Amino acid sequence: MHRIALNFEDGVTRFIEARADELVADAAYRVGVNIPMDCRDGACGTCKCQCESGDYSLGSYIEDAMTEDEAREGFVLTCQMKAKSDCVIRIPAASTACKVKPAAMAAEMVEVRQLSPTSIGFAVRVKDAGQLSYLPGQYVNVPVPGTSQTRSYSFSSMPREGVVEFLVRNIPNGLMSSYLAGSARPGDALTLTGPIGSFYLRDVTRPLLFLAGGTGLAPFLAMLESLRHKETGQPIHMIYGVTNDADLVELDKLAAFAAAIPGFTYVTVVADPASTHERKGYVTHHLPDAALHGGNLDLYLCGPPPMVDAVRATLAEKGVKPANFHFEKFNPSEAK
Repeated sequence: MHRIALNFEDGVTRFIEARADELVADAAYRVGVNIPMDCRDGACGTCKCQCESGDYSLGSYIEDAMTEDEAREGFVLTCQMKAKSDCVIRIPAASTACKVKPAAMAAEMVEVRQLSPTSIGFAVRVKDAGQLSYLPGQYVNVPVPGTSQTRSYSFSSMPREGVVEFLVRNIPNGLMSSYLAGSARPGDALTLTGPIGSFYLRDVTRPLLFLAGGTGLAPFLAMLESLRHKETGQPIHMIYGVTNDADLVELDKLAAFAAAIPGFTYVTVVADPASTHERKGYVTHHLPDAALHGGNLDLYLCGPPPMVDAVRATLAEKGVKPANFHFEKFNPSEAK
């Protein structure tokens, strides 16, 4: 059996299992996931999706349904596709249209760590570990205990025996921050709803550049943990920028990843002019041309909206257009 991640256009992801001899469309319908379908003969193109990761074979289809150029770009017809490995497939339809809802996973608090005055890490255990599947970089919605409010947090680790970690901003008087820093205790009941998000690590086929702003580091920690178990043969560079010295956290993990992942390097940047850090300013001030590879790279960015805009402007000034630019904006004073 191969595990297939179906990522819908609204960011909801559903994982299914497909036998080696089973069409992906049939595997989806077998578990009640109604991905777009019409002819089932490779003639109409209704079920055309893009496979972003994994190996597969395709049966017969006609040019009107999918062109040779589309096939070279990784497009597939799920009515003709059989998985030869685990795959990630991007579905050009909303999850609601396909009768799919994000899974609700019962969990309990394991640990809360005050990483710095401005950052908190916490770990939870999902009671049914079999439910816990996500792509590195995705997030879940978490109701704030004792309130009707929900917050969205990126996984900052991959699962370990049902335990997952998160890295969040410690916002003064924030609902989740106040709970985590004050009343949170091991064993507290929580619910994780997801996974959600189109910001996740794709197959590594060219150099990677990771740009993290503040607690936007979280999804990259999960990506790096995933990469630690793969041999990509590609250089991976990270620039991790924060506002103040106290905002730099999880540096021990980054150092461990640098020691374990061939080709991975990273630098940290502090914006505060009064800082004594060796690199001051913003991420864009420390964006070396060598890390841009003339545009032959996949760039991943997670940070506040001004950071995304600044990086786009800097790339335009340098005349560099990445092969792929994946980003996630967040406002640390609200959801994250």
